[in-house]
Amino acid sequence: MIPDVKSMTKEEKLLTMSSLWDDMRGEFATAPETPEIIDLLDQRAARVESSEAELLEWDTVKGSIGRS
Repeated sequence: MIPDVKSMTKEEKLLTMSSLWDDMRGEFATAPETPEIIDLLDQRAARVESSEAELLEWDTVKGSIGRS
């Protein structure tokens, strides 16, 4: 039985999300890319190559999350 999400505490929600992610991580790692995902990645790569978008290091992005 799945608990009512609205009645869960923030900690319970985070723990549930973490457990779900841990459980599904292996499935995503081995799943083949769909044509839609490949197309999206190709579009993004083209934007970086044309200088329309900038490729950032993950650590830089992590540090800026939540800051305006």
